[in-house]
Amino acid sequence: MHIIRLDSLRPAPWRNGGGTTREVASFPAGAVDFDWRISIADVTAAGDFSSFPGVDRILTVIEGELMVVIVDGEEHAMEQYRPFRFSGDSATSCALPVGDTRDLNVMTRRGAFKGFLSIVELSKKRAHPVFDDQFALLLKGYAVVTAGGEEAKLGALDTVRGDDPAPEVLGRGFLAVITLEAVPT
Repeated sequence: MHIIRLDSLRPAPWRNGGGTTREVASFPAGAVDFDWRISIADVTAAGDFSSFPGVDRILTVIEGELMVVIVDGEEHAMEQYRPFRFSGDSATSCALPVGDTRDLNVMTRRGAFKGFLSIVELSKKRAHPVFDDQFALLLKGYAVVTAGGEEAKLGALDTVRGDDPAPEVLGRGFLAVITLEAVPT
């Protein structure tokens, strides 16, 4: 069972220096020109997003009330737990009308991978499996993950990486489930 703890992730500056991010996972690991990347960004000021040519992005506000994302001049009001997909090629900026936010970012290299993000309400009675092409990040609440006879608690914003056989998550709260599918060549 592979668990990525939030407190083990070190903040790093955005490419454009406008904020900080914590990389949860990427492939290849730590590469500037990744095929996919999952990260958590702290947004404390309005401004421009970093450019990621050739990359498709999914952004989800996971803490805070509202972020207004402006993509190629068009405004999109982003409320908590509502994933938004856009191109990393686009001129993108944001406004923070009600304060700071923390965001979950899923980025995939166009033509190499396709990313998906779902927000799932956890159950104490029905386990949620995390398959080998998935990551599951606990957004809010409490959860226990089991795999191969092992059991571990997840804290807020801890992530379990899927495997075969699939780890299973039980609890109360909300889970972000990220699926990364390789694009056939």
